[in-house]
Formats: sequence, structure tokens, C-alpha cells
Amino acid sequence: MATTPPAANAAPSPAPPATRTSRLLHPDPTVRRLARITLLNTLGSGLSLSVGVLFFTRYLGLSAAQLGLALTAAGLCGVVASVPAGRAADHWGSRSILVVLVALTGLGTAGYTLVGGYPAFLAIACLVAAADRGAAAVRNALYAEVLPADKRVAGRAYLRVVTNVGLGLGTGVGAVALQIDSRTGYLAVILADAASYLVVAAMFHRLPAPGPGAGSAARAGAGADGARGTRTERDPERRPAREPNPALRDGPFLLVTALSAVLGLQFAMLEVGVPLWIVQQTDAPRITVAATLAVNTVLVVAFQVRATRGTEHPAAAARACGRAGLILAAACLVIALAHGAPAALAAVVVLTGVALQAVGEVLGQAGTWALSYDLAGERAHGAYQGVFNAGNAAALMIGPAVVSTAVIGHGLAGWAALGALLAAAGLAMGPAVRWAGRRGAITTV
Repeated sequence: MATTPPAANAAPSPAPPATRTSRLLHPDPTVRRLARITLLNTLGSGLSLSVGVLFFTRYLGLSAAQLGLALTAAGLCGVVASVPAGRAADHWGSRSILVVLVALTGLGTAGYTLVGGYPAFLAIACLVAAADRGAAAVRNALYAEVLPADKRVAGRAYLRVVTNVGLGLGTGVGAVALQIDSRTGYLAVILADAASYLVVAAMFHRLPAPGPGAGSAARAGAGADGARGTRTERDPERRPAREPNPALRDGPFLLVTALSAVLGLQFAMLEVGVPLWIVQQTDAPRITVAATLAVNTVLVVAFQVRATRGTEHPAAAARACGRAGLILAAACLVIALAHGAPAALAAVVVLTGVALQAVGEVLGQAGTWALSYDLAGERAHGAYQGVFNAGNAAALMIGPAVVSTAVIGHGLAGWAALGALLAAAGLAMGPAVRWAGRRGAITTV
């Protein structure tokens, strides 16, 4: 961030030497503040991710079928909640709605410790998922309001790096509770996660609210330097707030949302498909499963911010998505080749494929983030991010079933089909952006 120049008659003082810590911190104070919030939130999430399944099945007495049904229902609630949550952010302010949703997620998480039966667990799971996915949509709208238009995608990339670090640290601490393996330890972890949500809600409440002209100022700044596409007379910000959700009537945006959701199948590929493939269809050591997650995390942390460079214009962001789709397709084919290979070679092949997946992931995320903002009206980011987040939530919900049934059971053909689908989705972003340009939704140069 630019600093105020010294007075003309003042002797310039040498800048203090950069330390390793200062180089890791983001130069924008707003992003640094958001990073602290993100780190605390994801530390808590990492804790509960480590112990959640065991706590629910061993100490709440749920069967695998009951847990699966509840998680599916909760996922559907998350999809449905995203759109109205984003719309509410446009009406009442993203910060206020975000504080409520994050606090509600924390209270719901604490409620798991009081569950006495399956109906109560199902209700709480749906409540937590709806509040959490709604909060995700509103949080992205908040980023659009508090960050300059030409800094949003890079800021989100930095926060995603922080997310991976926080989840990794939280998962590591949660592993201690797994080793202790006691009801008291699991309850402590669940309550610590709940407490983190409540603290995060308070931190969001203390975040300065954007001024009423923030959206217009950001749009004007983007138009002045050409850093971002701008909307023309079709801009939903000119419509009365009580009119129907503008994002649901925006064809190019809906297409981009659907294509982004298809690209989102890569997460199920990594988290479900690769582990099942390693264990069921290759001779690679089972520890390779942990290694794949480590490789992905390291590469995303190292390259996510860098991947946002060059996505300043919608056409460039679409090209990044196209490259991502092709790289993800190559990753699918490489992973498939591990079948039948000797153990050591199979492990190397799978890890190579996962490295390609990580490259495709950071490119695809950078491109879709940019387009989700570029195609949105500056005063309707809640509505647009709500719809966009609903698409991502749908991919997270159906992805595991698609990958486990349609890919793993069909060997090379299944992986090839998934790769072709990912490549097609990435390459279709270009025509979608050109469609938006023809309709006057954005400038594409």
C-alpha cells in the first residue's frame, strides 16, 4: 500500500530492513485484519474436522447411514441458504448479516454437545450448514465492499492461503484429541470450535462498516484504471432493492456460476476420488493419501497469490479458467495411470497428478473469483455472491457421490470422462465472458 511521501524539507529516512515476518504479512491493513479473523476461524474449523466424524458416530451413536443422510440434508440446506443470505446482505449490510450468521454457526456447533437423539442432530446439522454457507456468501460480498476493486482477487487469494495454514494447524491440534480418544477431549474440541465462531463474530462486528458509497467508489476506481470490467446501463445497482434478485436473471453470470461449479468437482476428486483410488485401485502405500493432501496444501500456499496475477480483465480470467480445465484434465489422466504400477511408481504417479491438480486449482480459483466480481453490480454483490456460492455449495454436495460412483468404478474411462468434463467447463468460460460482453454486462478488454 502506498505511504504518504515525506515533506520536501525532510531528510528521507532509510526504510527498516524487511524481516521474514514482515514479508509474509500483507501490505494492506484491511487484508491483515481479515487474515487474523480467517486464521482464528479456520483454526477452529480444523479442530472440528479432525474429530467430527468419530464424535458423531462413536459418542453420539449415529450409524454411517444416518450420518451420511444428515450431511446430505445439511448440504442441501447450505445450497438453499446462500441466495437469501446474499440478498439480505444487500438489504441490511454485509457486516451485520455476517455477524449474525457466524454467531449462529457457533451456537449451533456448541449445540452438538447437547444432542440427545437423531432428530436433534439432523436439525442442528441443517442449521449449522445453512448459517455457514450463508456466511460464506456474505463474507465474499463483504470483501467486495471493503477491498478496492482491483485488489479483491489478490486479497481473497491471500486469505485462502491463510485458510490453508489455519486448517493445517487446527487439524494438527485436533490430532492430539484423536490420540487421547476420550469423550471429554472431543467435547473440548467441539466447544473450542464453537467459541472460535463467537470470537470471530465479535471481530467482524468491530470491522469498520463500508460507507454507503463504497460500491460506487470501487466501481469508479476500477473504470478509471481499467483494472476491472465495469457494468453499463444493465447494472443491477440502478434497480430498486425490492425487485427480483438480479443475479437470477443474469444469463452470463448464471452460466459462469454453473461452469465454476463443474470446475469445483476437482475438490471431490482430491478429497474423495484420489484416496479411494489409492486404496482400492493401486498398490501405492496408504500413507500416500496423507502425502497427496500435503502436496496440495503446500502448492496452494506457495502459488495461490501468484496465480491471481494476470486476471485483471474478464477475458484474462476466462483464459486462466481454460488453462485450469486443461491442466485438471491432464491431472485426471496421470492419476489414472497409477493403476497397475508397482507400489513406489504408483505413489510417484499419483503425487505428480495431484501436483498438476494443485496448479489447476489455483488458476481456476483465481479466474472464477475474478469473474464472480467482474460480472456483478457493485451494489448487488450480496445477491451475486449468494448465487455464486450456491453453485459452489451444490458442487461440494454432489461431488463426492459423482466421483465415487461415476469415476472410481470405471477406471481409466471414468477418469478420462471427469477430465473431459473439467476441460470443457474451463474452456467454456471464454464464450460465457464474450456473451456477457455482447449483452453489455462488462467490458472485456
